[in-house]
Amino acid sequence: MRITSARVIVACPGRNFVTLKIEVEGGITGIGDATLNGRELAVASYLQDHVVPALIGRDARQIEDIWQYLYRGAYWRRGPVTMRAIAAVDVALWDIKAKCANMPLYDLLGGKSRDGVMVYGHANGEDLDATMEAVGDYLKLGYKAVRAQSGVPGVKLAYGVGRGKLHYEPADAALPTETVWNTASYLSYAPKLFAALREAFGPEPHLLHDVHHRLTPIEAARLGKELEPHHLFWIEDATPAENQEAFRLIRQHTTTPLAVGEVFNTIWDAKDLIQNQLIDFIRMTVVGSGGVTHLRRIADFAALYQVRTGCHGATDLSPVTMGAALHFDSWVPNFGIQEYMRHTAETDAVFPHAYHFDAGLLYPGDAPGHGVDIDEALAAKYPYRPASLPVARLEDGTMWNW
Repeated sequence: MRITSARVIVACPGRNFVTLKIEVEGGITGIGDATLNGRELAVASYLQDHVVPALIGRDARQIEDIWQYLYRGAYWRRGPVTMRAIAAVDVALWDIKAKCANMPLYDLLGGKSRDGVMVYGHANGEDLDATMEAVGDYLKLGYKAVRAQSGVPGVKLAYGVGRGKLHYEPADAALPTETVWNTASYLSYAPKLFAALREAFGPEPHLLHDVHHRLTPIEAARLGKELEPHHLFWIEDATPAENQEAFRLIRQHTTTPLAVGEVFNTIWDAKDLIQNQLIDFIRMTVVGSGGVTHLRRIADFAALYQVRTGCHGATDLSPVTMGAALHFDSWVPNFGIQEYMRHTAETDAVFPHAYHFDAGLLYPGDAPGHGVDIDEALAAKYPYRPASLPVARLEDGTMWNW
C-alpha cells in the first residue's frame, strides 16, 4: 500500500490551519493537522519542501518506521515545527490504516476505555461578573467542567478575555499585539474569582484555571495554596517549564493539582515532571507531540506515575486534531479530561466531522478512521491570512511570558 501523493492545504476558515492529505494506492486518503499558531507557513514549508518528497513510494502501513524515519532521520530533531510535521503524517497514516480496516481509530488502538470523553469549556469575562455569567452559561449547556478566566482590574488585555461567546482566538493581528501584565494585581484577584464561583455554583462543577506561564515558582506556589479551599480540578502552566525542576518548589507548598504540557513536543520535555510526580496532568497534544504514535508512549509512561492526560484542545488545533484526540481519549486508560474550544461555523463547514457533544461529553463517532474530512473546494475560498499571537510586557516595559 504505497503512498502515491501528499499535499499541503493552507486555509483560513475562521483562523489559519495547515492540513496534510495523503493518498495511497487504491485511492484511500487520510488527513492530518500540522497547525502551529502564528507560525503556520513554517510548518507548511517543512512539509512541502522536505517531508512530502520523502513520503512518495513508502508503504503507508509502516507507521512506526515512517515515524522513526522522520524523527531519527532528521539530524535537527524535535521542536514545534518538526514535531507538527511528523504529527500530520502520523495522523493521516493512522486515518488510512483505520479506514482500510473499516474501523474507527479507537478500535485500531485497542478499543474504548470509556463511553464518552469529559471536556471542559472556556468561560471568559472582562470582569468577575462577566466570568460568573459565562461559567453559568456553560453549565446550562451541560458542561461538567469549566475553565474560568477573568480580566484583572488595572491590567490591560489580560490573558483569556475573549471577543465573543464560545469562541476565543488570541491570534488577532498580522504583527503581535502588545499586552501589559501585573503579577501582584493578578495574585490578589484570582482567589477572589474562585471564591465567588464556588459561592455561586457550589462544589460540584469542576473548575480549572490557566496561569499561562506568568508566575515564578514561588508565586505559583502561593497561588496554588490560596486556591486550595476552592478545590480546583487544576491550575495550568503555573510557571514556564523549561526548567522541569521548578515544579518541585510548587509541589512542596500546595495540593492544588498541576497541569502542564501544551507547548511540549516530545517525551523528553515531560520526563522529569512525570517520573518525579511533579504534575498531575500532562497536556501534550496529538498535533504538538508527533501524532498518535508518540502520544501513546507519553501516556503509557505517565500512567506508571498516576499522571493523567488532559490534552490541549484550543481553536489553534483543527477539527482533524480534535477528532484524532477524541479517539485517543476514548482508548487511553489514564484519561483525565479534554479541552474543548468550539470552532467557528466556517471551520466546522470546511472540516466535516463525526464527533459530537452531549451533556458535558464528546463522542468521537464510529466512522472508519478518525472521522474528520476536509472540503477542499470550500477551503480554497478561505485564503491564508497572517495572524500572530500577542506578546506581554510588564508595566516597566520588560518582556514577559504571554
